[in-house]
Amino acid sequence: MSAAHVTSAAWETPSTTVTSAAYGGSWQSPDTTHRTQAERVIAFARAQIGRPCVWGAVGPGSYDAPGLTQAAWKAAGVTLPRTAEAQWRAGTQVTLADVQVGDLVFFHDDLRHVGICSGNGTMIHAPGPGARICEESVFYAGQSAIKGVIRPA
Repeated sequence: MSAAHVTSAAWETPSTTVTSAAYGGSWQSPDTTHRTQAERVIAFARAQIGRPCVWGAVGPGSYDAPGLTQAAWKAAGVTLPRTAEAQWRAGTQVTLADVQVGDLVFFHDDLRHVGICSGNGTMIHAPGPGARICEESVFYAGQSAIKGVIRPA
């Protein structure tokens, strides 16, 4: 996991205005396969905003964090494992400088939380039981909580 650990310089500070170019450009990637898949992932995830977060839920009425990422990538034709820890091993680690829309952002030392990068320093995620799926800053838990990024294969 050492290659994916985040240094404090890797992300802009939460008060900085972030452009998609600061996070790898987003839709200008030469990898059109990823871009097309990411468009489907984000469309699915955005359609879930407002649904309840329920521990262990995999949809369609409610989701937990890895359940949402699993379902969103399934909508793009990619099968991900069920847990956040297993999803961490199910793709290619990318540097924070190369993060693209659709990439999975992991949090906390035990990788217990995951969100989907939606561009401009934001992500779509299921924050936790009792909350609702939302799109918010990747810094919602503080910069030090971010542990790395995976691009699903």
